[in-house]
Amino acid sequence: MLSKKTIKNIQSWLIKDGFKPGPVDGLLGRKTGAVILKQKGVKNTWSVERQVVAYIQSKSKKEGIPVGKIDGLWGPMTDHAYDQLKVKMKEGVVITDWRDTIIHKNPNKWPKETQSSLEKHYGKVGENQVRLKVPYKHIIAWDTNKSASSFLCHEKVHDSLYRVLNKVLSAYGENEIHRLGLDLFGGCLNVRKKRGGSQMSTHSWGIAVDYDPSHNKLRWGMDRARFAKPEYLEWWKIWESEGWVSLGRQRNFDWMHIQAAKV
Repeated sequence: MLSKKTIKNIQSWLIKDGFKPGPVDGLLGRKTGAVILKQKGVKNTWSVERQVVAYIQSKSKKEGIPVGKIDGLWGPMTDHAYDQLKVKMKEGVVITDWRDTIIHKNPNKWPKETQSSLEKHYGKVGENQVRLKVPYKHIIAWDTNKSASSFLCHEKVHDSLYRVLNKVLSAYGENEIHRLGLDLFGGCLNVRKKRGGSQMSTHSWGIAVDYDPSHNKLRWGMDRARFAKPEYLEWWKIWESEGWVSLGRQRNFDWMHIQAAKV
C-alpha cells in the first residue's frame, strides 16, 4: 500500500501544490511528514502511516474523486480513489467509475462464468470452433512483424464478434485503430487453465479475446492500463452492446481481456 512509489507520487503532488517536502525519493522523512501533517483533515494524533493515507483521501476529495470520510484508514473506497487520483494527476481528468455505470446488456444470452454453465452453453473446451474473418488486419501482439486475417472462435460467438469488429472499424477507422492498438491481437482460442488458478480459462472455449496485452497487463489497474483511458470508451460501448464483458471495466484488472460470459 504505502510503497516507495506511493510516497514518490505524494511528494510530487505536494511539490505541484506549492509545498516543500524535500526530494522526490520515496522516503517518508521528516520534511515530507511535516508537510503532510499540514494538510486538511490530517490529525497529529494519528500514526505517520495513517496521516499519509489521510493525505491521499484529502487530495482525492480536493480533486473531485469520491473517497468517503477522511479517517486515515485504507479501505476499498480509498484504494479505488487512489487509482483514480493517479490518473487525474497524470492525465488531468477524472475517469468515470465505469464499473458502477455500465449497463449490463446480454442480448446474446451469454452464460455465467462457471464451469457447468459454460459447458452447458458452449460444450466441451476446444470444440465447436469456426474461423472468423476479421474486417481489419490483426497484428500479432507477440510478433508485430506478423498479422492475421482470421482466427478461430466458438461458433456461438462468431456472428456477435464479427458485428463488434465491424462496428469498431466503422467507429474508429483503420488509422485510429492502429494508433490506439485495437489491432494488436493477443489471442482467442487457447485451451488452458486460468493464470494462477485451477479453473479453465474462457479462452479454452474460444469465447474470449485479448488485445494489446503489453499495454494492458494482467495486474494493471486503470492508472496504468492503456484501455482504461477515456478515448477507449466507444470501444467498450461497442463490446458491451453485444453483452461482452471486460474484466478491466468490471474488476479493474486484466484490461486486455474480453469474454462472452458473465462474471
